[in-house]
Amino acid sequence: MKAIFPLMLTAAAFCSDGQATNQSSSSNRLEAGTTALAKVAFRGRVTDDADILNPEQEASLSTRLQAFEDASGHQMVVVTVQSLGGRDVAVFTKELGNTWGIGRAEQDDGIILLVAPKEHMTRIEVGLGLERTLPNTLCQQIMDNEIIPHFQNGDYPSGISAGVIALISHAS
Repeated sequence: MKAIFPLMLTAAAFCSDGQATNQSSSSNRLEAGTTALAKVAFRGRVTDDADILNPEQEASLSTRLQAFEDASGHQMVVVTVQSLGGRDVAVFTKELGNTWGIGRAEQDDGIILLVAPKEHMTRIEVGLGLERTLPNTLCQQIMDNEIIPHFQNGDYPSGISAGVIALISHAS
């Protein structure tokens, strides 16, 4: 299968002891569908399969992501999953990006923020066209400073929102 969204970035496990463990690692189109491997149905800019966002939080994130896309052309999605099903978070997220076609194919400028609360994993995937703007070190800082502290306190919505705000501020 030809990768339409080659992705790179960082992942971190968020642990209850306050430590983060690092794991290295078309035109705009948002298509409905599922990936046979990841089994997550695309439902828009926010796909909350783990059911950790209330409707107002989901709507607020969707509005913010739409405004970011309208202003920059870059496409970002937030995905929460019930489980990675034993799969590596990097592979899982990359396959979602490739299957869903996140970002503009010509610019390769998609961004995915994935959260798997059951496995205590999160990942930011950035298309190659944005890796100078959002390099691995910056994304790791965003995860370490903006996202994971909220997650460690059990506040997933605030962590997701803080991550989205930080990513947008650096990618705009």
